[in-house]
Amino acid sequence: MITSGDTEVGDRYRSSRLRSMTLLESITESDWVKPVPACPGWRVRDVLAHLVGVIEDAADGQIAGPPSPAQTASEVDRHRADDPGRLLRLWSDLAPAFEARISEMSLWPALIDVISHEHDMCGALGVRGERDHPDVIRVAKLLTHGVPGGIVIELDGRRREGDQSEVTTLRVNSFEFLRLRLGRRSRSQVEQLDWSADPAGRLDGVFVFGPADFDLVE
Repeated sequence: MITSGDTEVGDRYRSSRLRSMTLLESITESDWVKPVPACPGWRVRDVLAHLVGVIEDAADGQIAGPPSPAQTASEVDRHRADDPGRLLRLWSDLAPAFEARISEMSLWPALIDVISHEHDMCGALGVRGERDHPDVIRVAKLLTHGVPGGIVIELDGRRREGDQSEVTTLRVNSFEFLRLRLGRRSRSQVEQLDWSADPAGRLDGVFVFGPADFDLVE
């Protein structure tokens, strides 16, 4: 089991959830059906349906890791006809038990998912969102794990100590790293970031998902 070492991961999930709920509670009917560029084919309401569906599937014991594309599609489909206001209430009702569970098990994927989708919805609605929030910084730090050998991630200007002569360094802020790592940036966009040397041959491993098929500017 992969964990973050953060026993309060549920508190961080709740922090992101409440920010998203505050945003969504004030939007118009037309906003709910706006496309989400970061999630091609989804509307704002579909992102919420997925977030609710993840909690439902976890409670039913159907999730052992990141949901498959088929499972994610099922989460969206089951709530396709639901009133968005009802979905918000359902998220609020189901989330506390889920948050307690992920804290108990220190499960970081749920936190990464909700933070990522918080900013997907912000982008769709033309809202900047809290890009410098400690939750974003924490998730970006978690996502430095698993980056291919030979690449060093320098987040928010925090330099690493030691000999870096044999590595390629990417200097990037936490929000941008979060977005690119989870497939919200194209290969071209990532290549144009502040690299100490050409990352050719190593770039594929920088993406957990993606890269995006198009430039996503937020």
